[in-house]
Amino acid sequence: MNVFTRSRAGKVLGGIALVGASALVLAGCSGGGGNDAAAPSASSGGGAVSTADGTFHVGTILPATGNLAFLGPPEVAGVKLAIKDIEATGSEFPFKVELTERDSGDTTTDIATQSATELVDAGADVVIGAASSGVSFTFIDQLVNAGIVQISPANTSPDFTTYADDGYYWRTAPSDVLQGRVLGNLMVGDGAANVGIIYINDPYGIGLKDNATKAIEAAGGEVSVAVPYNPGDTVFTSQVDQLLQAKPDAVAVIAFEETSSIIPQLVSTQGYPASKVYFVDGNLSNSYEFPAGTLQGAKGTLPGNPADTDFQARLKEVDPALTDFSYAPESYDAVIVAALAAAQAKDDSGTAIRDNLQSVSEDGEKCTTFADCLKLINEGKDIDYDGVSGPITFDANGDPTEAYIGIYQYGADNKYTLLNTEFGSLNE
Repeated sequence: MNVFTRSRAGKVLGGIALVGASALVLAGCSGGGGNDAAAPSASSGGGAVSTADGTFHVGTILPATGNLAFLGPPEVAGVKLAIKDIEATGSEFPFKVELTERDSGDTTTDIATQSATELVDAGADVVIGAASSGVSFTFIDQLVNAGIVQISPANTSPDFTTYADDGYYWRTAPSDVLQGRVLGNLMVGDGAANVGIIYINDPYGIGLKDNATKAIEAAGGEVSVAVPYNPGDTVFTSQVDQLLQAKPDAVAVIAFEETSSIIPQLVSTQGYPASKVYFVDGNLSNSYEFPAGTLQGAKGTLPGNPADTDFQARLKEVDPALTDFSYAPESYDAVIVAALAAAQAKDDSGTAIRDNLQSVSEDGEKCTTFADCLKLINEGKDIDYDGVSGPITFDANGDPTEAYIGIYQYGADNKYTLLNTEFGSLNE
């Protein structure tokens, strides 16, 4: 079907105030105004509205700097590989393809809002990013105002599900409702009755902490202590002391690059067993420079279908230096599904992409490569794209309704390997 089927009850486009080129005041999730508000002009701060101009223009706002910089390379590689596969179809894809890359920084900077302004002015049709939920909240309204689709490969905050985005925000990573469920069940299943959590005090950390807590309690366990820290913190002695006073059976570290400072304090200084430490997608990395054995036995969860060896090899053709592949499949699929939506609409504007994204992800003829899906579209057939990250199948809120969550464990070399993968539905 080629019609916009998303119905977001209660999700109206809130009033947005933009000051200058990059300062942004976030609209409330249930703010006033309506979906029929006029699109802003460049003079009002909204920039050029995405239009059908014959060019499928992809922008990225992905971390080259900041506390999630380790996620940038695999995400960028996923985007570039998707662009390569789209271009390989030649004239079968009816648009020129353009890619403009920008940095996201983190929530301690305004790099992302500057990047969003630049992409609006450049006429991007779809923006891939950000990796951080907190960062996406700083520029989402800029893209909504400009009629540009945003697809994050890694945002997992549950708050996006009900955000007033007028249908322009999507993600190929599942909400932390699912990751939190898997994390909580994993910890209790490993024998933890009394759990401690240290978490970053932002939408990502709060959402994951809340959902993990629900799962832990539902499974018969207890979260005896949950200690927040603020973005930009560098010293964690007091937080770790507070955490360990509760004598938890296991500790979940919901953090970003600050993990490099938390783990030495928790494991090396305080002597907490690494085998009782649990990581999440924000800090599951092979790049830690700890003494051998520091992380041995620690486990972690990561949304998404793990990149198989063939896909990893293709990614390494794009970036031979890759060591992590986190969210590369989701980044690849974000570009592919947007391109398929444009092809189905025969229109490369952000609004046309928005109106066709759900359709190409469900109910049609199954296809798993861009070339095969595009062929079906050009034959006038309805498609259901199943990607390298999983089945996708967007719901009315732009969330994938089902997804994989990988469970990993660190060895003596401080590198993680896959233990198993769980498949779950967000409709359960």
